[in-house]
Amino acid sequence: MYDHVLVPLALDHGFSNTALALAAKLLNPDGRITALHVYEMPTGTANAYLDAGMVDKAYADADAKLVARLKGTANVTGVLVKGHSGRTIIDYATDNGADCIVMGSHKPGLIDYLLGSTAARVVRHAPCAVHVLRDAT
Repeated sequence: MYDHVLVPLALDHGFSNTALALAAKLLNPDGRITALHVYEMPTGTANAYLDAGMVDKAYADADAKLVARLKGTANVTGVLVKGHSGRTIIDYATDNGADCIVMGSHKPGLIDYLLGSTAARVVRHAPCAVHVLRDAT
């Protein structure tokens, strides 16, 4: 049983309900769950074509999606942060005393073997236990 379970959510994947349900089962009675979405800012040449209003709107849209995704879930705090997914999840877990991370992972493709997936980075570098949920497909 864990006191603080961190559930990183990719808002465009369907792991959130399963991950939040598992987090609730792993949680101590007085524990807390944080649902974290990392908003990756556009980088490189893409930045040259985007004005600040577009970036702000995309961030606000991500926040609205997170709120909608968590609607009706009890005892879950939603947090939206900007950064690189793998590194930001690890940093957030470290800085906020998470003792478990529950996250989904897609079936790895060739590029994941060359570069590594977000879940793989988190497993390798997290300061706590990590439960990885696999997509059945």
